[in-house]
Amino acid sequence: MSSKPRVLYWFRTDLRLHDSPALHAALDLKPECMYPIWCWDPHYVYRARVGPNRWQFLLDCQSDLSSSITKLNDKSKLFVIREAPQTVLPKLFKAWKITHLVFETDTDPYAKERDANVLESAKEAGVEVVATRHGRTLYDPDELVKANGGKPTMSITQVQHAAEKLGDVPKPVPAPESFPDPGHLSFDFDQTRPSPEPDINSIQRSGTETSYNSLSGPNHDFAVPTMSELGLKPATTPHRGGETRALASLDAIIANEHYTTTFSKPSTAPTAFSPQATTLLSPHHHFGSLSVRLFYHRVLTTIQKPANAKKASTIPTNLIGQLLFRDMYFAAQAAIGYPFAQTYNNSHVRFIPWHLPSKIDPTTNLITGDHIIDSPQAEEWFQRWKFGRTGFPWIDALMRQLRQEGWIHHLGRHAVACFLTRGGCYVDWERGAEVFEEWLIDHETSCNSGNWQWLSCTAFFAQFYRCYSPVAFPKKWDDEGRFVRRFVPELERYAKKYIYEPWKAPIKDQKEWGCLVKGDGKDDEGQGEEGGMKVYPKPMFDFNERRGICIEGVKTAYRVGLHGDDPKVKDGTWRELFDDNAEGPTEGKKGPTVEGQTGAEDGEAAVVDADNMDLGVDQDEREAAHR
Repeated sequence: MSSKPRVLYWFRTDLRLHDSPALHAALDLKPECMYPIWCWDPHYVYRARVGPNRWQFLLDCQSDLSSSITKLNDKSKLFVIREAPQTVLPKLFKAWKITHLVFETDTDPYAKERDANVLESAKEAGVEVVATRHGRTLYDPDELVKANGGKPTMSITQVQHAAEKLGDVPKPVPAPESFPDPGHLSFDFDQTRPSPEPDINSIQRSGTETSYNSLSGPNHDFAVPTMSELGLKPATTPHRGGETRALASLDAIIANEHYTTTFSKPSTAPTAFSPQATTLLSPHHHFGSLSVRLFYHRVLTTIQKPANAKKASTIPTNLIGQLLFRDMYFAAQAAIGYPFAQTYNNSHVRFIPWHLPSKIDPTTNLITGDHIIDSPQAEEWFQRWKFGRTGFPWIDALMRQLRQEGWIHHLGRHAVACFLTRGGCYVDWERGAEVFEEWLIDHETSCNSGNWQWLSCTAFFAQFYRCYSPVAFPKKWDDEGRFVRRFVPELERYAKKYIYEPWKAPIKDQKEWGCLVKGDGKDDEGQGEEGGMKVYPKPMFDFNERRGICIEGVKTAYRVGLHGDDPKVKDGTWRELFDDNAEGPTEGKKGPTVEGQTGAEDGEAAVVDADNMDLGVDQDEREAAHR
């Protein structure tokens, strides 16, 4: 009987062959056979917000990886196992006589719990876990936290200082040139089917979800699932996934040495499209179809060339700085855990009594995914913001692009986040983070939550008096309004004088241009028809007035000085510190902190902040580096 290893390689956030430290370790075992698998985890199918565009990107990445494996060995591919890893892996250990389990580390809170469960099962089965090695970030998030004195990394400076203690970013490892055969694929156990309830993604489906009808898929060949099996609505994004596309995009970026060398995020246009002004590699980093270390070293090699060194942009605004921001958020989440994605019980997030606060599960102290409607007006504003019908064309264009394409520019994300929280609506940042979770193709819980905390000035950034104007800011980049005309087509014929303020256009001109500005924006997509004319909604509030109210609210919250783990936040007595007339659900002396304690009208708060200046917010990243 052979004593050579029988390896189960578990792909997760590393859907590539190039620069995969864990895959390299698996191949170093010289296995008798190796099973490259993906577990179709119901946590993501039913419990995490994922829209059709991100599902399509994932399926692209899986299909491309599977094809690449088959090119190396026509007997192998990515075998998709349609069951939760916690239940199916122990059965596969036995059925396939596995001796070694190899996978890449994931520091997301759910992943840590899942992996701890799997590690215990492996130990009980006598399976050796060889390579829980990191490859998702430049630095191991847990090691970065240790090097930061055991504390969350809350600034780029902290990341840089901690990184100095860890040494250079490891060089990429080469892609394999061959791939072992898999062993036999038979199994004699029953599938443990997950409960589809609650299905948070039911709103994304137009058909029946059938991806768990068989452990090995409808054709019993362990194929990558289809959008149809998931019952999903069609994807609308032009952006597609896969390692092959990712490497081609990277080659094109590096070939443009001037762009790579001089790239500075605040100087890239948020109004650019076809093509966009930034790399759009973030979804590939999320799914692991592009190694961040490969990207880092190819950029570093380019900017260190003697001919480029003098003109090179610098951290934090250059391309390497963007990767360090990503590491900052990953390490912060690794240190804080589940509470990182919420205000309640989060020691590093300022408490602000926003409208539409999250409900809290008293058994876990975690947000439930539902919220309290303390203000019907705020709920209406939130829905109009989400679906791009605020009456502010710049905001609406961005939110429609996000919904259609699954991506918007970094400064566009700044603008809509500021508008929803501290610069207009005074709505809880957690509501915005949930929308981004649903619609972004590059969604990372750590980066998404961290960016919303930054833009709401509840953590990472505190200059709440800076505010993005929905008129002055886009004019700086796109005076003609081409971006708005693309994503808010009802305004495409408007003169540029009125493209960002269409409500100011004379009625005569509105009729001539075929679109009337009227109504409250409650129609789907914010569009309507009246007498053969298109209709675009009036602005849902006076921006300058609302900005002032928000700033005062944030000032008060800063003065009060509570954080999410403060006892007063936990027991609800935070309301004693706010006037009844203050913005947000501040009435009374005590409010609930967990779901079900008191009536919904009392509300619970979370966190966020406010702003003031019309322009200049593109200085944020530079200034953050010096704090």
